[in-house]
Amino acid sequence: MTSFGRVISVRGSLARVGLLAQSQMPISEVRATVGRFVSIRCASSVIVAMITEVSCENLSSNDNYIAIASVDLLGEILNAADKAKFQRGVTNYPTIGDSVDLITSQELRTIYAPTGSDQINVGFLQQDRSVVAYVDVEEMLSKHFAVLGSTGVGKSTGVSLLLNEILKARPNLRIFLLDVHNEYGRCFGDRALVLNPRNLKLPFWLFNFEEIVDVLFGGRAGVPDELDILAEVIPLAKGVYTQYQNADRIGLKRIDPKQVGYTVDTPVPYRLVDLMSLIDERMGKLENRSSRIIYHKLISRIEAVRNDPRYAFMFDNANVGGDTMAEVISHLFRLPANGKPMTVMQLAGFPAEVIDSVVSVLCRMAFDFGLWSDGVSPLLFVCEEAHRYASADRNVGFGPTRKAVSRIAKEGRKYGVYLGLITQRPAELDATIISQCNTLFTMRLANDRDQALLRAAVSDAAANLLSFVPSLGTREVLAFGEGVALPTRLRFKEVPPHQLPRGEATISSVPSVSAGHDMHFVGAVLERWRGATSNRDSAPNDPVFQAPPTKTLAPAETPMLQPSMGLDPDRFSLLKKPLR
Repeated sequence: MTSFGRVISVRGSLARVGLLAQSQMPISEVRATVGRFVSIRCASSVIVAMITEVSCENLSSNDNYIAIASVDLLGEILNAADKAKFQRGVTNYPTIGDSVDLITSQELRTIYAPTGSDQINVGFLQQDRSVVAYVDVEEMLSKHFAVLGSTGVGKSTGVSLLLNEILKARPNLRIFLLDVHNEYGRCFGDRALVLNPRNLKLPFWLFNFEEIVDVLFGGRAGVPDELDILAEVIPLAKGVYTQYQNADRIGLKRIDPKQVGYTVDTPVPYRLVDLMSLIDERMGKLENRSSRIIYHKLISRIEAVRNDPRYAFMFDNANVGGDTMAEVISHLFRLPANGKPMTVMQLAGFPAEVIDSVVSVLCRMAFDFGLWSDGVSPLLFVCEEAHRYASADRNVGFGPTRKAVSRIAKEGRKYGVYLGLITQRPAELDATIISQCNTLFTMRLANDRDQALLRAAVSDAAANLLSFVPSLGTREVLAFGEGVALPTRLRFKEVPPHQLPRGEATISSVPSVSAGHDMHFVGAVLERWRGATSNRDSAPNDPVFQAPPTKTLAPAETPMLQPSMGLDPDRFSLLKKPLR
């Protein structure tokens, strides 16, 4: 093959190539444009480079060149004794006059050839559709990964593809997916357990102090005086529960607060009735009515949250079975998997005020279980809309959630807890967290701030590829980092229809559907609407709105916790008198 160019300058990882006017290649082949791979023939190897710029400005009429191309040097193909092998980086730099050719399909196959069995097929190269694009699962998982892209570019479909392929390659890996928009419930078939507010049991006593305060105060900052009381009585309530759970409560000795071995964050059960009794007891010892108001407000706050049906997953049956932490973790994180190694946590039905706390609990427990089990059972924690929980702005969101996600990002790989981040606004994501993701799948991003953050995050020589990001098509991806052989422009393969993400509330425009939308329909909707915040046991009677059946799980698999008994309703009678 006659070369179509010559190296005319070299600088670090960059080179400039003159495109020859007298090339004997077909016109279609000479059309070397931005994004194409080229090979530079050196004495001992073939250097693989990518064209990042082509220009014919300032060319002398006496030159043999019709254009000048700038290329990034990415790696080299070494001719070993048995077969050619590709490696990243350049050991032998090109010299002036070395010939340059468009890369061949065979050379592309050498670059992207799977190096072992631990590879997944995610699509094909945009430059040559006959070359399959493989991703190294071990590198991708152990060093974390992120999928970035604006709404509507196929991001969710790409996530479904990646996770399904990972499940095939690593059947023993457990996956936990935070599904913010309830769109992945059908993507993984019978390999996934789908959890939502109707079938989740997450006992309130698993929440640490910051998380339970966030729940009680509805996401607002807590009142300092009330926080001091809670911090004092929660360890005592844990001690009381531990003391009487295997013995008769009658005749129990008073507990000396200094002898309680639990802290406010120790994950052991306690009962709300004991908590409120301890608060009530302290309130009864006070003579100053204004001081009692603080205790009264705190008890009222606890009762309001406990009686709110939206929080049933935390407080209903919260102590049945005693210490059920093992069952909770077994159920959430699929140990044993029982044929379902994946958990899809649908968050759309949870109260907005409590989502951050729930995510914080789940992230923290995932990391802590990996830490205390020495990482013997790997878990991939996938966080959809990650910028909501780990915002770059420290004043936005819930601090403990960001801390929990950050902890997985920084230390999780040592304990078998891997992180997958999906976001449409990488600029709003904590830069420290995204910098820990060593494999990036970048889809179309139009925002300048997002592109600037990517340029800072991509350390590879092919950072110039990011100039393609605003013009990528649907399902097109730029893959960077450890999981891929080279920074690559690829297209995700087609996903089977049953694996396509789809929101549960799919809007239909078929006219016949709206024919029955009369006042009875509206009334049935309002009944469900009001019932969600008034009566836990109410269920809509309208056949149009039969709720999907909730799967009944075995007692050993689903932890059930018991509601506490209420206190004397007249205990605040003094406080109800008007203040003078």
